[in-house]
Amino acid sequence: MKMEELTKGDGYKVPAAHHPFMRLGLEKLDEFHDEISDLELTLADVVKLGGADAEKKAVKLIKQLRSFEPSITMIGQIKSGKTSLVNAMVGRPELLPADVNPWTSVVTSLHLNAPLPVDAPTATFQFFSQNEWDHLVENGGRIGELSSRAGADDELRKVREQIAEMREKTKQRLGRKFELLLGQKHNYADINDDLVQRYVCMGDDFEDLDEETQQGRFADITKSADLYLSADAIPMPMCLRDTPGVNDTFMMREQITINALRDSRICVVVLSAHQALSSMDMGLIRLIANVKSREVVIFVNRIDELSNPAEQVPEIRESILATLATHNGPENPQVIFGSAYWANIALSKNLDDIVAESAEAMFNWAEASLNAETAGMETNELVWHLSGLPQLFAALAVRITEGPGAEILTASRKRALNLVGGVRASNSVVSMRLEGDKVEVMPHAELITHLDKLEADNLKFLNDRLDIVFQQFGSRVDQSHKRFLDRALESLLQHLETNGEDQVWQYSPDGLRMLLRTSYQVMRRNVTSTCEQVFASAAADLANTYRTAFGVSVENFSITPPAAPEVPAPVSLGQTIALDLQNSWWKGWWKRRKGYRAFASGFYDLIEAETAPIVDELKVRQAGDIRAMAENELREFLAEQRGFLTDISDKSNIGVDDLKDIFGITAQQEREELFDFIFEELSDGAAAAERGAA
Repeated sequence: MKMEELTKGDGYKVPAAHHPFMRLGLEKLDEFHDEISDLELTLADVVKLGGADAEKKAVKLIKQLRSFEPSITMIGQIKSGKTSLVNAMVGRPELLPADVNPWTSVVTSLHLNAPLPVDAPTATFQFFSQNEWDHLVENGGRIGELSSRAGADDELRKVREQIAEMREKTKQRLGRKFELLLGQKHNYADINDDLVQRYVCMGDDFEDLDEETQQGRFADITKSADLYLSADAIPMPMCLRDTPGVNDTFMMREQITINALRDSRICVVVLSAHQALSSMDMGLIRLIANVKSREVVIFVNRIDELSNPAEQVPEIRESILATLATHNGPENPQVIFGSAYWANIALSKNLDDIVAESAEAMFNWAEASLNAETAGMETNELVWHLSGLPQLFAALAVRITEGPGAEILTASRKRALNLVGGVRASNSVVSMRLEGDKVEVMPHAELITHLDKLEADNLKFLNDRLDIVFQQFGSRVDQSHKRFLDRALESLLQHLETNGEDQVWQYSPDGLRMLLRTSYQVMRRNVTSTCEQVFASAAADLANTYRTAFGVSVENFSITPPAAPEVPAPVSLGQTIALDLQNSWWKGWWKRRKGYRAFASGFYDLIEAETAPIVDELKVRQAGDIRAMAENELREFLAEQRGFLTDISDKSNIGVDDLKDIFGITAQQEREELFDFIFEELSDGAAAAERGAA
C-alpha cells in the first residue's frame, strides 16, 4: 500500500491528509520515537561486538520495539460523534461511516503505521461465531437472560420478536450463505469506501437497497474490523479502536466494548456537549470506573452545536465532574472540549462549507480559548486548534509515553543490558583464552542439566507463590460476594416490613463493585510483588551460573531481572446487572412477586445468577490470564539467558587459532571500552525511564 493513499486498484480512493498542523500535540511521541531510534543504534553497536548470535537477539529486540502499538479504545453513546472524531484523528474524514445502523455491533480497529509483511491483508473482517449468534437469537442476548431469570415473559417475547425480524432481514440479504459465513473471516489486500460500508453499515433501510449497492450486506453478522492504514502525522504505530455505543437493545455492544477495553490501556470517553453524562451514561461511568484514572481521557464533542460555548463549557465541565464524583467514577479525569466537525472542516479544502451556526459558535469559542501562541496560525490550523484535536493528541501522547511506552522502553533496555552482559561474559572467556589463561568451564551437558533444573525450580517457585495470591484473592471475592448478597437481602426484607409489597425497593450494586475492585487491587499488588521477587531470584541464580560455569567475574557484569507484567484493569466489573436497571423492567419484576418469601428467594437467586459470571470472570479467566503473562515473562527471560550461556559454552570449545580469526587480539581493549560505554548508556536510560514512570 502506498503511503500517500489509502487504497490501490479499483474503487473509490480515500486520500490521506498531509497537513503539517496534524502533528500538533504529538511532540512527546516524537521524543519517544527518538528514544526508540537511539536504543536501536545502541543495539547495533552491541551487534558489532557480539557477532551473529548477538545479532539475532538484537534484531528480535529491535523488531519488538518497532512493532510496539499502543491501543486506544474510544467509547461513548451512539450519536456522540466517536466515529467522526476517529476519522479526523487519522486525517480521513470519509473513512468510517458515522451514522451506523443501530443493529451494528462492530469494533473497528484502525492500525496506524503498523509494520506488515508484503503479502499481509490491509483489511480483515471477522463474523460472529455460530455460538455467539445462537446466544443472541435463542436467548435474546443479555436482556433475554435477565428477562428469562425474572420470568418477564412479555419483555422476552418482545426481544425475541425484534431478533427474529433482524434475523429474517439478514437471511434475505445473505441467502443460503448466511449459516456458512458465521465464524468466518474476510481478508482484503486493498481498502476502499464501498468495502468498509459493506461491513460497517450506514443506515438501516436495507429493504430499499438494490442488489448492486451491497451497502451493509454483512453488517448484522460482522463482529470486528481491522484496517491497516498509514498516518504520516503520527510518528509511530498506534491502534485506535472505535466501539459501538453501549446503549443498545440487547446489551450486545456492552460486552463487545468491555472486550475492547481489555485490550487497551488508554480509554477516550466521547460525550455529546448536549447531554454530557446523562442518566443514559451510567453504563459508561461503570465501565471507566474500573480503569485507572490516569488512563482515561474525556472528550466532550459537538461544542460546535452550542449557542454560547464560552459560557456553557465551564458549566458542562462542572456537571461532568460532579456526576463522576456522585457515581464513583474516575477521580480528576482530564476533560477536553472540542468538535470533530470542526476538525474535519479543517482537513477539507473549502472552509466556506461550514454551517453558519457552527461558524458563530467557533468565533464565540475562539474569543474564549485563543492566546498569544495561536496568533501566527493559518486559518485551517486555527480551526484544527479550536477543534480540540491537538489537546486530545497531547493527552494521549502523555499517557502513551508515561505508561506502556515507558514500560516497553524500560523492559527493552533491561533486555539490552542482559544482552551486553552476555556478550561481555563471552568476551571475557575469549580474552582469557587468547591470553593463554586456562579456563575451567562446566561441561556442556552438565550446563544444560543445570539450566533445566534452574528453569523448573523458578517456574515452580513462581506458580507456588501465585497459587497463594490467587487463593487469597478468591477467598476475598467470595466473601465480598456473600456479604453483598446478605446485606442486600436484609435491606429487601426491612423494606418489605416497613413499606409492604406495593412500593418498589431499589438497591445499588455499586457496593459489590467497590468490594470486588478493592480485592482486585490487593491481588494486583501481590502479583507484582511476587513477580518481582521470583524474577530477582531467577536473575541471581543465573548470575551465579555465569560464575560457577565459566568463572566470569567482570566489572559491571550483572543480570537484570525483567519487569513484572502489567495487570489489566477489571473492566468486567462495569457490566450491567439486574439492579442497575431501576426502570420499568425492574418494576415489572417487582409486581410479579407475591409474598415476602417469593421476594426473598427470587431476588437472591436472580442476583446470585447475575453476579456469578462476573465473580467467575475475575477468579478464573483474569487470574488465569495474569498467571500466563507472568509465566511467559519468566520463560522468555530464562530462554534468552540460556542462549547466552550455551553460546559461551560453545566458544569455550573453539580452538585458540579459530578464536584469533574470529575476534583478533589487538581489538580486545577497544571492545572493553565500548562495553563500558554501552553499559553506562543503557543503565542511565533505564534509570531515567523508571524515574519518569514513577
